[in-house]
Amino acid sequence: MQSNNTQPLKTSTLWAISLSVFMFPFMISAVNIALPAIQADFSVDAVLLSWTATAYLLASGVVLVPAGKLGDIYGRKRIFTIGIAIFTVFTVGTAFVPSIYWIIIFRILQGVGAAMSMATSMAIISDVFPVKERGKAMGVVVACVYIGYSFGPFAGGWLTSFLGWRGVFLVNAPFGMLALYLSVVKIKKEWASAENERFDIIGSVLYGVSLVCLMFGFTSLPAASGIWLLCLGIAGGAAFVYYVRKTRFPVIDTSLFCSNRTFTFSSIAALINYSATYAVAFLLSLYLQYIKGMTPQVAGIVLVSQPLVQAVFSPFAGKFSDKTNPAIIASSGMGLTALGLLLLVFLNGETSLLYIIVSLLVLGLGFALFSSPNMNAIMSSVEKKLYGVASGTVATMRLLGQVISMAIVTFLFSLIIGNKEIALENYDAFLRSINILFIIYTVSCLVGIYFSLTRGTMKRV
Repeated sequence: MQSNNTQPLKTSTLWAISLSVFMFPFMISAVNIALPAIQADFSVDAVLLSWTATAYLLASGVVLVPAGKLGDIYGRKRIFTIGIAIFTVFTVGTAFVPSIYWIIIFRILQGVGAAMSMATSMAIISDVFPVKERGKAMGVVVACVYIGYSFGPFAGGWLTSFLGWRGVFLVNAPFGMLALYLSVVKIKKEWASAENERFDIIGSVLYGVSLVCLMFGFTSLPAASGIWLLCLGIAGGAAFVYYVRKTRFPVIDTSLFCSNRTFTFSSIAALINYSATYAVAFLLSLYLQYIKGMTPQVAGIVLVSQPLVQAVFSPFAGKFSDKTNPAIIASSGMGLTALGLLLLVFLNGETSLLYIIVSLLVLGLGFALFSSPNMNAIMSSVEKKLYGVASGTVATMRLLGQVISMAIVTFLFSLIIGNKEIALENYDAFLRSINILFIIYTVSCLVGIYFSLTRGTMKRV
């Protein structure tokens, strides 16, 4: 039984991690709102502008798993704290840059810092909170992610209107400083369960290059360059697996996927869930503005219903997963997510606003029931020395899922709409595209239910 003396550590840890995971999605959604202002300020084309988001995504993806391993070797709190510091410094610094190229460079560094913190955050939660409290704590953290996504568009729009796009980056300073203070001063313990191991530099490079090729390949489809990049990514992935199986201290132990069914199937379920849901807000934002004629502000108010439901119910789902099999709760959530996506298959020009909101509420509840219990299942299925790698792996699954989700959108739009702007003359093609997309996402979620249900009996570590 744990002493009451651990309560201040739990509180400080939960606050520090909750602040950090709030900042990252907040910045993503707030910066998206500020993009037109950035474009107007620097007079850049859409492709270069898109790199302000892509650079962050790529850097995060490359660093996540290696950062988790660094945390296992050199201390999870140390890597988490360095990540917060990097993210805060370069986020605030972006407010003072003179060109779009400096924004892209600083966004890369923000992605590195965010990845270091994300890769170690759930590992630290697993270190600090005992099994019977872990799901509840994870639910609070997941809720903060959704609060960040919900609050970002409102704050981003307001800050851009009154302070300009630079204000969006400046506002993170107090959050970052408070998270740093809590991490440095209040979290007085360190966790390094693999301190006798060496860091796998070669494996990390192979992993990073393969992931970059895969991510670029997905987003470049159906062009020939996308196919070539995917082939290179797959070949690099095979070389990575071969290498890490031969090395003594791999950046990630691939045998974990072979020997731990719960970890493997839960990770696959997470990948499928994110790949089926990430593009929903993007698609509905276009639908509400083009088909329904809503302003961006009104469309944002409609769309916020989903992350708000997720924020409200995630802590309860996490707490419930401490008392019962997380696989059952997560599978129920995946089923509700599939139902919400199925409802959106029937969108047309006459669909009522109430129908759309109900669909979003079902989606939000489904994702709330899935996310924190699934994370609890993953972190509870591995040994302590693998917490960092497991946390980084799940974060990578989330990132890959997001990339795949948007890659499917890009692929379908290019096939059905082509290289045209969305306009009145091709609204029918646009609606046909999103109907097909929601069919694909619904079917993939149904497949995800299989992996979630058959992940095996939970063995809490």
